[in-house]
Amino acid sequence: MIRFVLRVLIAAAGLWLAARIVPGVTADGWKTLIIAGFLLGVVNAVVRPVVTVLTLPLTIVTLGLFLLLVNAATIGIVDWLLDGLRVPGWWAGVQVAVVTGVVSWIGQAFLGEVRAERE
Repeated sequence: MIRFVLRVLIAAAGLWLAARIVPGVTADGWKTLIIAGFLLGVVNAVVRPVVTVLTLPLTIVTLGLFLLLVNAATIGIVDWLLDGLRVPGWWAGVQVAVVTGVVSWIGQAFLGEVRAERE
């Protein structure tokens, strides 16, 4: 449960950073960011695997670059579900996906170290 909460907070931090550096992306406040982090986790757990499998041939042909559009689409779904988060267009969605992906990667590396210390 603690790892799930930490992942939501990491996703919220990634969305916060994206709102600060990607032009046009806004979030109404920290509550919106936490809700968006939670929704992003749910969308990534439910929708993203299905879309990834369905678009696997296109992902292979583009050497994985199509996954950026899949990630942008998940960001777009969260934007559509949550009124306080605004991501204007595909290009902004791709940029947000890259920023949140990097922040999540760094956060997961940190969580992996925490898990290794406990064992």
